[in-house]
Amino acid sequence: MNKDNRFQFINSEKCENVTALDATMSDFSYSKHAHEEYSLGVTLQGRQDFFCQSAFHKSSSGNVILFNPEDVHDGHAGGVQQLKYIMLYVHPDEFLPLFRALGYQQNSVLRLNAPMIDNPILRNQILKLSSIIQQPNYSMVEFEFSLFQIAQSLVAISGHLDIGTENSKRADKLLLRAKDYILASLEHNISIDDIASVATMSKYHFIRQFRLQFGITPHQYVLSCRVNLARRIIESGKSLNEAAFAAGFADDSHLNRHFKRIYGLTPKRFQKQIP
Repeated sequence: MNKDNRFQFINSEKCENVTALDATMSDFSYSKHAHEEYSLGVTLQGRQDFFCQSAFHKSSSGNVILFNPEDVHDGHAGGVQQLKYIMLYVHPDEFLPLFRALGYQQNSVLRLNAPMIDNPILRNQILKLSSIIQQPNYSMVEFEFSLFQIAQSLVAISGHLDIGTENSKRADKLLLRAKDYILASLEHNISIDDIASVATMSKYHFIRQFRLQFGITPHQYVLSCRVNLARRIIESGKSLNEAAFAAGFADDSHLNRHFKRIYGLTPKRFQKQIP
C-alpha cells in the first residue's frame, strides 16, 4: 500500500460506541462493505467517490457523507488530488435515546435517504465531535452535548424532529432534584445518565422533559452552570487554571471556548476587567 494512505482510528475514552477515523488516501480502494454503526463523514480535501443506496456519488471538499447502519458502500479517491476525510462511527444504541428525546418514536432504525449532503451545521458538528475525541481531556457532558447536536441534525434531516411545545406551569420535583444534583456536582465528570438516574427517568425521557420544563437541554444547563461557577471563582481572585478545574472543565482551553460563547469574551479578558 502506498505510504500516502493513512488510517488512524481513535476510540472515544468516554463511550465505547463512538469511534473517529482520520484518513488520507491516494491509491487505496475500499471493497463493498457495511457497518453496524451510523457512519458520518466530512470530506476535507480532494474528492471522495463511492457507491451507496444504488447510486454513485462524488463528494468534494466540505460535503457530508451519511451511511445508515448496514448501508453497503465502497470508496476511493477521485481526481488527482490526495483525499483527506474524517469519519465518525456511532452505534445505533448510542443514538436511540437521543432520537427518542428529539421526537423520533418509530420502532425501526432511523434511516437517512441522502448518503451525501451539503449541510454546514452538521459538517461543523461532526468536525467538532471528532476534534473532541482526539483531545487528551474532555468532559463527559461536553462529549454528550456534541453527540446530541449531531442527533438533532439527523432527526431534522429525516423529517421527524419534534422539540415539543407544551409548557408545564409547575416545576416537576424530579427535575428540580436533578437540577440540585447538577449544582452540587459541577466539579465532577458527571454524565447525563447520572443525572437522569437521580431523576429516576430514562435518558430520553429525562432529556425531553428537562428541555420542555426549562427551555434548555441538560447538557447546556451543566455547561452554563460551570461557566457561571468559573466566573465567580475568577472574580474571587483565583487563577484561570484554578477556575477551570474547580468548575469541572478539563483545562483552560475548554473553559475559554464555553466562557466566550456565554459572555462574549475570553476568561482572561474578563479577568482584566475586574477592578
